Amino acid sequence: MDAHPSRKKKRLPAVAVLLALLATLLGAGWTAFAPAARAASLTEVTGFGTNPGNLRMFRYVPDGLPTGRPLVVALHGCTQSAAAFDTETGWTTWADRWGFALLLPQQQSGNNLNSCFNWFESADIGRGSGEALSVKQMTDRMKSDLGSDPSRVHATGLSAGAAMTNVMLAAYPDVFASGAPVAGLPYACATSVAAAYGCMSPGTDLSPAAWGDKVRAAYPGYAGPWPAVSVWQGTRDTTVVPANMTETVEQWTHVHGADTTPDTSDTVAGHPHAVYRDSAGRPVVETYSITGMGHGQPVDPGTGAEQCGVAGAYILDVDLCAAYRIGQFWGLDDSGTPPPPGGGTKTVVLPSRAADDGYVKASATGAGPAAGPLEGTYGVAVGRGADGLHNRALLSFDTSSVPDGATVKRAFLTVAYGSGSGDPWASGNRMVLDVRSGCFGAGCATAADDWSAAASVSGVAEIGRFASGTQTSADFTTVNDTGTTQVRLRLASAPTTTAYVFLKSGASATLTVQWE
Repeated sequence: MDAHPSRKKKRLPAVAVLLALLATLLGAGWTAFAPAARAASLTEVTGFGTNPGNLRMFRYVPDGLPTGRPLVVALHGCTQSAAAFDTETGWTTWADRWGFALLLPQQQSGNNLNSCFNWFESADIGRGSGEALSVKQMTDRMKSDLGSDPSRVHATGLSAGAAMTNVMLAAYPDVFASGAPVAGLPYACATSVAAAYGCMSPGTDLSPAAWGDKVRAAYPGYAGPWPAVSVWQGTRDTTVVPANMTETVEQWTHVHGADTTPDTSDTVAGHPHAVYRDSAGRPVVETYSITGMGHGQPVDPGTGAEQCGVAGAYILDVDLCAAYRIGQFWGLDDSGTPPPPGGGTKTVVLPSRAADDGYVKASATGAGPAAGPLEGTYGVAVGRGADGLHNRALLSFDTSSVPDGATVKRAFLTVAYGSGSGDPWASGNRMVLDVRSGCFGAGCATAADDWSAAASVSGVAEIGRFASGTQTSADFTTVNDTGTTQVRLRLASAPTTTAYVFLKSGASATLTVQWE
């Protein structure tokens, strides 16, 4: 592609349309917001390659940074600059504390009247051309100059910079290990100014496969690992509407071969947080939906262990530092002087693993156990069936998301009624829970040996009587923080007549774990 600025200036009539569009992209009044740069901290670098996108390169490198450290590429929003996106967002705080280099590409008004990265221009979002290649060349220069760890290069950005973050992850998955778009848009959502309007609001609704195909087409034939992605969005963002977070999740989960149902859901500082895992159990996509926040970057100004940032226009104080949480997701907090673990109680709600759920039938004495045949039709059974055999249900949960060594304060099981006959709780009978840290039988899938396999704790909690809706067990604390936790539900006494309940499995059965 022609690297001369005049090539860009020929596009100005089209880009002029963006005076309204992309002023909107970061809001009216953004132009006036230009915090002063820390002169001794931010340095411009020239001569980083052919620079076909005609961008400028700035970097922040902590004093004495050794080789082999990570690199973070941070892309500003419209009418911003590198100097308005370093300390304000908190990234320099963690660069100093955790020990990594910070690259801040900067757009020029000759390319775009509002200094927005051209996330909607085909010539700028493909591998090997335009602004995407310029950012990649800057990244190469950083790795060459500083000896950055090539396996720990990450990208993040706000709004137009977030859309450009998705560009870098799609075009250069061999360069970036992970990314974090904040108030952004899916890769290749628009390839023209006109289409950009619709992408921003009301959003573009495609299937996960269609979104995934756009990413795969950015680097045809690529067979390596795809970047993990942390997606951030304000629930009251009317500029880049929340639908874009949904579409971005669909895009990246499909690329990773994961589904669009969260594997874990919890809250962080009062804001919903979800994690999506691939078939190997690796967290490949996470989301933060910032309740009540408009268009901007979440910060939490202060000097606390998890605080960062300087509030201003579209740098929004929501008591949550996005840079801190993103850095944790990327694993940046493994060196330097990391802050201590956050205080307070953390919560995760885990759906049962349907593939391993089931029930086992046996006589009242446990003779002749066999896996129940109706799990796929009715759910998992507990109690005495019409055939005179007694049923024990197995529910399996992936609890590896609980941090190793965490102190579990409470855990409880929630189950949903499917169908039943008689009253399993009659005459004071109790439905009790046995819990196994790991799997009851020889394997995790339900099998005959689950009937009598030893539990880590037996009868540790109960499920009270119910005949519709859901019911929650009493609390317990036995949870395996390295893998699977299984729960076996049984009646404490064998009924003498038909009395059973079918419970729904999979996403309808959940294990809630709280820890400190």
